[in-house]
Amino acid sequence: MSVSTTRIGRDGVSGRFSAATDRFYSDRVHRRAMRVSVIGGSSIGSETAAVAEALGERLAERGHVVVCGGLGGVMAAVCRGARSRDGETIGILPTSDRRDANPHVTVPVATGLGHARNALVVMNGDAAVAVDGGSGTLSEIGLALAQGRPVAGLDTHDVEGVEAVGSPAAAVEYVERAAGLD
Repeated sequence: MSVSTTRIGRDGVSGRFSAATDRFYSDRVHRRAMRVSVIGGSSIGSETAAVAEALGERLAERGHVVVCGGLGGVMAAVCRGARSRDGETIGILPTSDRRDANPHVTVPVATGLGHARNALVVMNGDAAVAVDGGSGTLSEIGLALAQGRPVAGLDTHDVEGVEAVGSPAAAVEYVERAAGLD
C-alpha cells in the first residue's frame, strides 16, 4: 500500500515550498528565529513601558516573534516596539473576541479561556522574558519553568530558575544563548 501526503504550502509533486512561502520564511529560517513569550503586568508605569518597548524592538531586530497575552501594559508596549521594527506579534487573548487585541498585535488569537490562556502564552514560546508584573506574571513564570523554557527576568519576581538580567539586550542575549542560537 502506498500513502501520499501533501503538506499545506507545499507543491505535492516536487515537495518544494511555493515561491511565496519561500520568500515569507527564508529570512526567518536563515536567522534561526524563535518565538519569545513576553510576560508582564497589564498596568504599568512609563519606565516599565519603555523597557518593554525596547525589548520588543530588540526581539524584532533579531528576527524573533513576540508571543504575549495581547492586551495592555507590558503586552502593548512590547508589541509596539516589535511592530516599530516590522516584527511579528502574536496575542493570545483571554477573551473570545479578536478585536480585544491591542492595535500592535499582528496575529490575534481569541481563546475565551480567561487567565487559563497564560499556559498557551508560555507554551507557544521557545523561551520567555518576564518584565515586572504581578501574580499573573508569576503564574506564567512558573508555567514556563515547568515546561522547561528558559526565562529571563527584567525587574520581576525573584524565582529560582529565572535569569535576572539588567537590560532588554541582555534578556535577548540570554534567551538566544539558552536556546542554543548564539
